[in-house]
Amino acid sequence: MNDGLVLIPTYNERENAELILRKIFSLSQAFDVLVIDDGSPDGTAAIVRGLQAEFPGRLFLEERPGKQGLGTAYIHGFRWALARGYGYVFEMDADFSHNPKDLLHLYRACAVEGYDVAIGSRYIQGVNVVNWPMERVLMSYYASWYVRFVTGMPIRDATAGFKCYTARVLQAIDLDHIRFVGYAFQIEMKWRAYQLGFRIKEVPIIFTDRTRGTSKMSKGIVKEAFFGVLQMKINSWLHPVSVVKN
Repeated sequence: MNDGLVLIPTYNERENAELILRKIFSLSQAFDVLVIDDGSPDGTAAIVRGLQAEFPGRLFLEERPGKQGLGTAYIHGFRWALARGYGYVFEMDADFSHNPKDLLHLYRACAVEGYDVAIGSRYIQGVNVVNWPMERVLMSYYASWYVRFVTGMPIRDATAGFKCYTARVLQAIDLDHIRFVGYAFQIEMKWRAYQLGFRIKEVPIIFTDRTRGTSKMSKGIVKEAFFGVLQMKINSWLHPVSVVKN
């Protein structure tokens, strides 16, 4: 078993699944991968099962009945990782919007530089987004500004979904009380880690929009994020948490 586990939630990613897995397993740093598939009707899980014999002890699959949301998939993966003793747990999309090579930089930030959370940041060095329409870029950029304004978190890319958590962070966060399942889940996890006083580093990446498959973004997900940030801030006043001693 390696000390780093990459979590990849999937729903209808048959066009990307094998390609992204082979790319991860070709890296100079060895990572294990857990795919959490929410009953993809396109056969994504079957593709992953077919690769498990080729990558024994490194590729794992958890199948869930029906589409249950990004947040619940990651929490399922967090618990799976902690139960098996992984030290570093990564969130990553299946569609190549996150470059697998950047896993090495996120890992280094935590395992070598000593940070508790590493964020693959699109906005720490300008705006590093490829193939998004301008309205999508502006929505994402100002969503992160909005999160910083409301919460006070000094994070440039508050909505980023490419991250590395140390096991210590995931053990400290009460996963039973993470309430959001969509876009806001990414914000809430960063907020919990920030509240607890963990050291967070933004690592610059270039985000490239998917070229295969279809996006899972929806208006309901965006709405959840907008109002969810306000709810998180209000709840922090009503229920303050104690900082974890480093």
